Amino acid sequence: MYIFNFRPLAILGLLGTLALTGCAGPIERWIVQTRVHQGDVALERGNLADAELSYRLALRVDPTDEAARTGFVQAAGDYAQAEYAKGQFDTALTIINKGLKSDPSSVRLSALRTSIDQAKLKREIVISNYPTYREAGLQLQRAYAEIDVSNKAIMASLRSFSYTYDAEQLTKAIKQSYELQLDVAKDTNRLIVYRQLVESGVPESAHATSSASGASLLPLP
Repeated sequence: MYIFNFRPLAILGLLGTLALTGCAGPIERWIVQTRVHQGDVALERGNLADAELSYRLALRVDPTDEAARTGFVQAAGDYAQAEYAKGQFDTALTIINKGLKSDPSSVRLSALRTSIDQAKLKREIVISNYPTYREAGLQLQRAYAEIDVSNKAIMASLRSFSYTYDAEQLTKAIKQSYELQLDVAKDTNRLIVYRQLVESGVPESAHATSSASGASLLPLP
C-alpha cells in the first residue's frame, strides 16, 4: 500500500496559512479522512505496519478524531500481537505504549503488555536453565513439520484409493502410518526431555558430555 508522504512541517505550515483564511477545518478533515481511509484499507489487507502509521498520522493532525483513535488502537494491538508472536518483545512493547498513549483504558493493549512482560520473565528463566533451548526448539519444530508431511502423504494415498480402488494404495498408507507412529513416539520422547531441560536446567552430566564431545543436548532417543 502506498501512503502519501505528507511532511508534518509542510502540513503544519499549510494549516497555519489556511487558519488565517478560515479554511483550515475542511482541509484538516480531508487529511484526517484520507489517512483513516488508508489505515482502513491497510488493516483490511493485513498491512499492520502501514495501518498503524496511517492512523497515527491522522491523530497528529486531529488527536480528537474518534475513527482515527479507534483504528490506531486496533492496528496497534494487531501489530503488537504479530511482533509478539515472532518473539520481538521490545518492538511489540513500543507499539503497545504508543497505543496506550492514545487510549490509556484499552483492555486489550494492557493485557497484551502484561502477557509480554510475563513472557520476557519466563524467557530469562528458561535461558538461565537451558541456554541452548532455542536451537533445540527449532529442531523439534522441524521434526513435527516432517510428521505433518508424512500425514499428508498418508492422506494422499487414501485419496488415491478412493478413485483408483487399488489396494496397493492402502498397503502404502499402512506402511506410512507405521512409520508415522514411530516418528511421533520418537518426537514425543524428545518433547519430554526438552520440557525437563527447560523447567529444571541442563544436568551436570549433559554439561560434561557437551564439553567433552560437543554432543547435542537433545539427542534422538
